[in-house]
Amino acid sequence: MSVKIYIPGDSGAVALGADRLALSMQKAVRAQNLDAEIIRNGSRGLYWLEPMVEVETEAGRVAYGPVRASDVDGLLAAGLLEGGDHPLLLGDPEELPFLKRQTRLTFARCGITDPLSLDDYRKHGGLAGLSNAAAMEPKAIVTQVTESGLRGRGGAGFPTGIKWNTVLEAEAPQKYIVCNADEGDSGTFADRMIMEGDPFLVIEGMIIAGIATGATKGYVYLRSEYPHAILAMNRAVVIAREAGVLGASVLGSDHAFDMEIRVGAGAYVCGEETALLESLEGRRGVVRAKPPLPAHKGFLGRPTVINNVISLASVPVIMDKGADYYRDFGMGRSRGTIPIQIAGNVKHGGLFEAAFGMTLGELVDDIAGGTASGRQVKAVQVGGPLGAYFPRELFDTPFDYEAFAGKDGLIGHAGIVVFDDSADMLKQARFAFEFCAVESCGKCTPCRIGSTRGVEVADKIRDGIEPESQITLMTDLCNTMKFGSLCALGGFTPYPVMSALTHFPEDFRPAPTMSGSMTQAAE
Repeated sequence: MSVKIYIPGDSGAVALGADRLALSMQKAVRAQNLDAEIIRNGSRGLYWLEPMVEVETEAGRVAYGPVRASDVDGLLAAGLLEGGDHPLLLGDPEELPFLKRQTRLTFARCGITDPLSLDDYRKHGGLAGLSNAAAMEPKAIVTQVTESGLRGRGGAGFPTGIKWNTVLEAEAPQKYIVCNADEGDSGTFADRMIMEGDPFLVIEGMIIAGIATGATKGYVYLRSEYPHAILAMNRAVVIAREAGVLGASVLGSDHAFDMEIRVGAGAYVCGEETALLESLEGRRGVVRAKPPLPAHKGFLGRPTVINNVISLASVPVIMDKGADYYRDFGMGRSRGTIPIQIAGNVKHGGLFEAAFGMTLGELVDDIAGGTASGRQVKAVQVGGPLGAYFPRELFDTPFDYEAFAGKDGLIGHAGIVVFDDSADMLKQARFAFEFCAVESCGKCTPCRIGSTRGVEVADKIRDGIEPESQITLMTDLCNTMKFGSLCALGGFTPYPVMSALTHFPEDFRPAPTMSGSMTQAAE
């Protein structure tokens, strides 16, 4: 029986040389006539150790990393196929501290299975949730998801069960399930990871959503920047359809559901559900006024469930193990687990799935290991480019929707980006305004104009031109954008700006530049 060698095909690992490594390993295996099979799995999310090679031995899986193509001959000579000793030996991957401390429900198979093997997926518990759902009444499925406490993993944390129930009760000849895979937040990669490393999980979640609401057609809206995810999802859909998981009779039941992958250009605003629908229908991605809600009038004017990737990927385990099992994890109104994406200036960047409740300080100092630069942590941005900056004084904040909201922050996609004490928070605030100005769809004035004026105001503060009056103007701009914008792009831009201003006021009072002094003198 061939020894299985796992080399991630995840795009994060590929960026670190996994494709070159796989090619080198394949050549060496053939040249030495070794009885080994190379499997391109997903990543486990320990990106400082990627590419991480795993070998299936009699004693279990053994990991090595980070491995380069130039290490292949040495590894094989050291007995790689038997889990032999080598300077790159990591041992049992499950015992690595970063993995051992996690609670993996959604990412339980990611990095373990062959992403495009339906047999492998079944072997590791896949389709159990769908099998249960196919035998249930739609209302019972919705009730189970509601009782689990699952909330949207894409931003505001809206209860998934309420959204599903709204679509279930809507009368229409056709309903749709739309998976929002337009992952555009800086520091976030969970959606991409799960689509590349466990695509059948997303498909299973979408089918369950369809059975629960009466929808028979689904779409995944993916941005063009993720070619590996696009390829994996398209291949997985074909495999699922050929196996009878998708189609006129899901798993031989009376339920029908089919789906397809649609690729968008990658406009940030298309992460907003109504702009996504506009793009999906073939028009420019511009935010729609609400009401009507997409649950009543969504894709092509029909009732539509729009859920984030991780929201849908969390559903199968709920339908497999029950609402109580899932709800037992977490705290307060934040139930289950959350895949936290650790990025920025950190020693151990990667994906860390845990139950809600860990403090921000635990994640940054303990799990991530502090900064890669060795300098002090100055700020952590949570929730993407429009998330608030948290100083060390707020590191006792538990990872919980309400706890973060209480500190004028948001969890969003659960990406955290770490900055050391060399960061200029005025520059970061300016970037937030600039980002909004570039990405605005232009539908509403507060977002379109407010962000542009915000950049100008930040530049005046930088130049020392009446900084106190400019800070007052910046605050007013943020207030207008927060309460006057049609969607979260303009509405959330004040979070990074005001948090930077509130917690790091010294960065907003820089020493006047020569140009600023001359301007003031002229006046």
